[in-house]
Amino acid sequence: MTTESTLSFEAAYARLEEILEKMNSGKVSLEDSLKLYEEADRLINWCSRRLTEAEKKIEVLVKSRDGQIQLDEQGSPLTQPFSPAGSAPLNRTAN
Repeated sequence: MTTESTLSFEAAYARLEEILEKMNSGKVSLEDSLKLYEEADRLINWCSRRLTEAEKKIEVLVKSRDGQIQLDEQGSPLTQPFSPAGSAPLNRTAN
């Protein structure tokens, strides 16, 4: 297995799907299941950190023209949903 630091988010996610398929097949020994579970746990943590980093970057990008972060009615920064395809247009409304 490639270390998480050299994987893209998409590759890590694909590996998680592979692990899930193997574990759900019922054809994996207990020992191999434990190894797969440990690998999946590492990948889930890594993916979670990457998503958190992406969310923080998106928050920074949602700024008004004068450079100030736009806030909603409660004073929380406005954010945009993450779109892996990158095709969704950004709008400046609270979610």
